[in-house]
Amino acid sequence: MKNLVLKKLESIIQGEVLYKKEVRNFYSVDASSYQIIPKIIVIPKNENDVINTIKIAKKFGISVTARGSGTGLVGSALNDGIVLDLKKFELIKFGEDHVTVGVGIPKGRLDKELEKVGKYFPPNPSIGNFCSIGGMLGSNSSGSRSLKYGSMIDNVSEITLIDGNGEKITLPKNKKYGEKIREIIKIDESNIPKTSKNSSGYRIDKIKRVQDTHKILIGSESTLGIIISAKLKIKDNPKKRLLFIIEYASIFDAARNSIQINDTTPSAIEFVDENTLKQIKFNFFKKTKCLLFVEYDKNIKNSEIKLKSIISGKIILRTDKKSEMNRWWRYRDSALHYSLKSIPKEKRVPHVIEDAAVPLEKIPKLFSLLNKIEKKFKVKSIMYGHMGNANIHIRLVSNRKKIKSIKNIANEFFDEIIKMNGTISAEHGDGLARSEFVKQQYGVKNYQTFKKIKKLMDPKNILNPGKIITKKSQIIENLEKLD
Repeated sequence: MKNLVLKKLESIIQGEVLYKKEVRNFYSVDASSYQIIPKIIVIPKNENDVINTIKIAKKFGISVTARGSGTGLVGSALNDGIVLDLKKFELIKFGEDHVTVGVGIPKGRLDKELEKVGKYFPPNPSIGNFCSIGGMLGSNSSGSRSLKYGSMIDNVSEITLIDGNGEKITLPKNKKYGEKIREIIKIDESNIPKTSKNSSGYRIDKIKRVQDTHKILIGSESTLGIIISAKLKIKDNPKKRLLFIIEYASIFDAARNSIQINDTTPSAIEFVDENTLKQIKFNFFKKTKCLLFVEYDKNIKNSEIKLKSIISGKIILRTDKKSEMNRWWRYRDSALHYSLKSIPKEKRVPHVIEDAAVPLEKIPKLFSLLNKIEKKFKVKSIMYGHMGNANIHIRLVSNRKKIKSIKNIANEFFDEIIKMNGTISAEHGDGLARSEFVKQQYGVKNYQTFKKIKKLMDPKNILNPGKIITKKSQIIENLEKLD
């Protein structure tokens, strides 16, 4: 069948159709711990190439998975059929308060173009220089300022996609298609995470009317359609920003204090533990266990007064100098790199529990849960993340050969996170690591709605099957083999 599909693709695709072993091996991995070797790589030149690829895949029953820059941490862009590399979709078209972009545009390049006109796009993942807009849409990316400005889902007004039938659709413009989606949605609110950000499942809770129906694609990991472009909401650069770095002798003190700090309307409350401190050239207090990065971009004087009246930690830096702020934000943005640098490869546990979030008032409880996990399973952890959203990234350190313990840790951890009305993924998505927990996360009624939406938009289940909706446990399958 592969040869027949290959011939069909080569006869009609204007872009590239690749199948040599070394190319397939390159596309078999991303920034996760997983590996799945695809059969064919298509680098489409235009939307017709995407349409034709999907129609051929539908006819022959082979999967199609969209891929951006390969920076995903949970294997969302990996599958064994056709991988669509969308790097040639490079449109950038400015409007007054928006920019329409192709999904192949790297976030770093978009930032530079926006800077020229005094604008910015709020979602800012720490790997923003490298990740693509398509990948950010697929995982509902957020970043440090999501506390004030929200995630991708809050900053996109229109999406153009090719669905599982090979039909080009623009939502919410296509009201007929939007009505079909809206009619399907039946929600059990009791099983919707009560968090400020969420990247798990399909975001049916965000669709209140037909004008919201484009949001079903955001965070869908190319399982409902191949997004080719999106209209993004952009903002004027703030006139001023002010950054505080605050040190704490206890992670629990920082967690409790962040709840109060959140009431001072910051644009960011970010957190790093001792692992990142070791990488920063600064004379920290000997007992310092963690830092909070607290930033303001409005009502700065009043906010500073309020902040100083409630903090239990010690302010070690106050700066409004752009170069100094950028330097400290690079420390925070490098936390993932620092964690990888400090953990030997054989001790790196796959990214599984690294993206949970809970309601902010339960953030101390999240740290208590992690302490319990560490003691029970004899693992260590490195932590950093978005304290203001109660979204903590956790890198476990253990013997990677103890594969079964990974699933046991995930089972216990996610069970408790869900009981706290939290989410198993706040900004990285479900992928291979977490899709098997989506039904538990959302309950039967919401999960049935997910399946009906999938059936409408991808009736033959060819778009990235096995992600979000799955009957299989994949958490410890397809792990990349260590040398």
